Amino acid sequence: MDVTTIIGSAAALCSTCSFVPQAWKIIQSGETKDISAPTYALTVVGFCLWFTYGILQSDWPLMVTNGISGLLAAFILVMTLLPDRKGATKKAKSK
Repeated sequence: MDVTTIIGSAAALCSTCSFVPQAWKIIQSGETKDISAPTYALTVVGFCLWFTYGILQSDWPLMVTNGISGLLAAFILVMTLLPDRKGATKKAKSK
């Protein structure tokens, strides 16, 4: 493997893995109030465009890394946009 491939692989791994801690935190806590929905919406669009570019270039590393990153970012975005389940549960219990 040449240096360029190693650097590109490391960059792809870091970019993809960077969304895992946030997604895991949301799964564990259900808390999303401090997450910017517009930022994640823009991020999802960017990953979709990179994924499409990868398809057009027949570049499977671009497709795989941006597909996975896009799914993780989309999960975070959807969880951010959903109504607060914890707050709704607390309100229902207090009635």
